[in-house]
Amino acid sequence: MECFVGLDVSVKTTSVCVMDAGGTIIREGKAESSPEAIAAFLSGCNGHYSRVGLEAGPLCQWLYAGLAKAGFPVICIETRHAQAVLSARPNKTDRNDARGIAQMMRVGLYRPVHVKTLASQKIRALLSGRRFLQAKLLDVENSIRGLLRNFGLKVGMVTRAGYEERILELIEDVPSLQTIIEPMLAVRQVIREQYARLHKKMLALARADDDCLLLMSAPGVGPLIALTYRAAIDEPARFQRSRSVGAHFGLAPRTHQSGEIDRRGRITKNGDETLRSALFEAALVLLRPQAKPSALKAWGLRVAKRRGMAKAMIAVARRLSVILHRMWIDRVPFRWTDEPVQA
Repeated sequence: MECFVGLDVSVKTTSVCVMDAGGTIIREGKAESSPEAIAAFLSGCNGHYSRVGLEAGPLCQWLYAGLAKAGFPVICIETRHAQAVLSARPNKTDRNDARGIAQMMRVGLYRPVHVKTLASQKIRALLSGRRFLQAKLLDVENSIRGLLRNFGLKVGMVTRAGYEERILELIEDVPSLQTIIEPMLAVRQVIREQYARLHKKMLALARADDDCLLLMSAPGVGPLIALTYRAAIDEPARFQRSRSVGAHFGLAPRTHQSGEIDRRGRITKNGDETLRSALFEAALVLLRPQAKPSALKAWGLRVAKRRGMAKAMIAVARRLSVILHRMWIDRVPFRWTDEPVQA
């Protein structure tokens, strides 16, 4: 008997619905949100599982890997697409959501999502931790600046290395502020040390990865951007055409076409925001006057002359995403020629 399964995952428990090819519910219930518990629940049904569906979410990668290892044909589905389908149901409950996902599996009404490999997940975890500490370091520094400004003490322009010395100089004659600011400086020092630790690990990881070294041959692409791109793409072969990469990560214009109306709007901003930001940063570096000349830079400057620098950065970011994917597939470094770059 052919069976289809819908999983509505939450932190503690997962609602499970098993449905046959005719739409009849064979079994449903709850299981602990772990691959072993869900696999044990599904093993209690006699039948051949054709599809096991779950929404993309914080636990989906762990559950997907565990269920796939157990031999189940698990599919991770796109969250917004699933929500659009499930919103047609009048009552939203975990049980109804599991039933709805099972129906989506049965009729094939779903959009699969690529689940990152373990290596890419580890890279993303490293970059996320580094980004978190960097943000907290800036928060502490800005908070100290704000507190001192209330008393007319202005920090001004100062390097990160000379920041603490400048703060101590300002509060030297104000004991009441010392009791407040010194603990904050201690916290800043700890965060700075741990941030430097993760930053060094990030640099070492990029320099030891052949794919990252290949990507870093392109203009504007350093270790951080190369690792971000590698983790986001994960498996370059999953894109049949390099041109699809820019649209996949939200760098294509939004389209509204109906009847005689055909409008192009701003970029969709779908997909991985961190990669989109990294590509914008690479485009900014690439278009600087002091950047090394290249066909890509010349093309970007021509776009900037016609449409403005903001749109040129978006265009260069999109084209760079396409070029990096082609470089990765062909295992060819960036070509510094004056020939037009095709994308």
